[in-house]
Amino acid sequence: MTAPSVGRVVHYVSYGTPGGEYTSQCRAAIVTDAGPLGADAEPDQVFASLCVLNPTGMFFNTHVLQDEDGHVGGTWHWPERVE
Repeated sequence: MTAPSVGRVVHYVSYGTPGGEYTSQCRAAIVTDAGPLGADAEPDQVFASLCVLNPTGMFFNTHVLQDEDGHVGGTWHWPERVE
Protein backbone atom coordinates (compact mmCIF):
# COMPACT_ATOMS: atom_id res chain seq x y z
CA MET A 1 0.00 0.00 0.00
CA THR A 2 1.25 3.45 -0.85
CA ALA A 3 2.19 5.69 2.08
CA PRO A 4 0.34 9.00 2.34
CA SER A 5 2.28 12.14 1.47
CA VAL A 6 1.55 15.82 1.90
CA GLY A 7 -0.89 17.12 -0.72
CA ARG A 8 -2.50 13.76 -1.59
CA VAL A 9 -6.28 13.42 -1.53
CA VAL A 10 -7.76 10.69 0.67
CA HIS A 11 -11.18 9.90 2.12
CA TYR A 12 -11.91 10.74 5.77
CA VAL A 13 -14.79 8.80 7.36
CA SER A 14 -16.99 11.03 9.51
CA TYR A 15 -18.42 9.70 12.77
CA GLY A 16 -22.06 10.60 12.19
CA THR A 17 -24.25 11.62 15.12
CA PRO A 18 -25.11 9.38 18.10
CA GLY A 19 -28.85 9.73 17.43
CA GLY A 20 -28.47 8.77 13.78
CA GLU A 21 -29.62 12.13 12.37
CA TYR A 22 -26.43 12.08 10.27
CA THR A 23 -24.80 8.84 9.17
CA SER A 24 -21.09 8.18 8.83
CA GLN A 25 -19.93 9.48 5.41
CA CYS A 26 -16.74 9.56 3.35
CA ARG A 27 -15.44 13.10 2.88
CA ALA A 28 -12.60 14.38 0.72
CA ALA A 29 -9.49 15.28 2.71
CA ILE A 30 -6.06 16.62 1.87
CA VAL A 31 -3.03 15.21 3.70
CA THR A 32 -1.22 17.99 5.60
CA ASP A 33 1.32 15.75 7.43
CA ALA A 34 2.10 12.03 7.57
CA GLY A 35 4.46 9.60 9.19
CA PRO A 36 4.85 6.59 11.49
CA LEU A 37 3.11 6.64 14.85
CA GLY A 38 6.22 5.83 16.90
CA ALA A 39 7.63 3.01 18.98
CA ASP A 40 4.31 1.99 20.61
CA ALA A 41 2.44 1.52 17.32
CA GLU A 42 2.14 -1.51 15.10
CA PRO A 43 4.89 -1.52 12.44
CA ASP A 44 2.45 -0.90 9.56
CA GLN A 45 0.41 1.85 11.27
CA VAL A 46 0.78 5.23 9.61
CA PHE A 47 -0.94 8.45 10.57
CA ALA A 48 -2.11 11.25 8.32
CA SER A 49 -3.01 14.72 9.51
CA LEU A 50 -5.87 15.96 7.37
CA CYS A 51 -7.77 19.00 6.19
CA VAL A 52 -11.26 17.52 5.82
CA LEU A 53 -13.56 19.13 3.24
CA ASN A 54 -17.24 19.02 4.20
CA PRO A 55 -20.15 20.49 2.22
CA THR A 56 -20.60 23.15 4.94
CA GLY A 57 -16.97 23.86 5.80
CA MET A 58 -13.67 22.28 6.64
CA PHE A 59 -11.83 21.10 9.72
CA PHE A 60 -8.39 19.86 10.62
CA ASN A 61 -7.67 16.54 12.31
CA THR A 62 -4.24 15.26 13.37
CA HIS A 63 -2.86 11.73 13.71
CA VAL A 64 -5.75 9.99 11.93
CA LEU A 65 -5.26 6.23 11.48
CA GLN A 66 -5.73 4.45 8.18
CA ASP A 67 -8.52 1.85 7.84
CA GLU A 68 -8.80 0.32 4.38
CA ASP A 69 -11.18 -2.49 5.38
CA GLY A 70 -13.80 -1.32 7.89
CA HIS A 71 -14.07 2.40 7.06
CA VAL A 72 -14.69 3.15 10.74
CA GLY A 73 -15.57 6.71 11.74
CA GLY A 74 -12.55 8.88 12.46
CA THR A 75 -10.22 7.05 10.05
CA TRP A 76 -8.96 7.65 6.52
CA HIS A 77 -8.60 5.42 3.46
CA TRP A 78 -7.58 5.70 -0.17
CA PRO A 79 -10.47 6.62 -2.50
CA GLU A 80 -12.12 3.66 -4.14
CA ARG A 81 -11.43 3.16 -7.83
CA VAL A 82 -14.43 3.79 -10.08
CA GLU A 83 -14.68 1.92 -13.37
